[in-house]
Amino acid sequence: MKNLKVAAVASAGGHWVQLLRLTPAWEGARVFYITTAEGAQSVDGGPVLRVADANRWDKLKLVKMFLQVLVIVLRERPDVVITTGAAPGLAAIAAGRLVGARTVWIDSIANSEELSGSGKLARRISSLCLTQWEHLAEPGGPSHWGGVL
Repeated sequence: MKNLKVAAVASAGGHWVQLLRLTPAWEGARVFYITTAEGAQSVDGGPVLRVADANRWDKLKLVKMFLQVLVIVLRERPDVVITTGAAPGLAAIAAGRLVGARTVWIDSIANSEELSGSGKLARRISSLCLTQWEHLAEPGGPSHWGGVL
């Protein structure tokens, strides 16, 4: 695990909180974080890189954020990208696939009726797509391994 490089990615708010609850899962790995959360500090010694906060309604900001994430992933070359969403997580999944990283999408616990919009896209390109709701699991993904919260 010591040689494994992990990119842990999440938007601000609940996505970030859920991601931070997962930190024991990559203990011992070299981890860096990508987030939109303002004021986010180092997490267990791992650097936190901030990108623009964007959503599908602000196309220009969305392109800027995707490019920022792409540059970070191309520079850092993680072995694994893990995300709890949303837009920066989707960007990191796509960029991670470009560099040969294994990618894990964990859809937010808030999405109890269906996968999020980003989750529906990530499901197609991520190595592993997980839902925190058992009734949303399907053969071929998403899978259910339990909840983060």
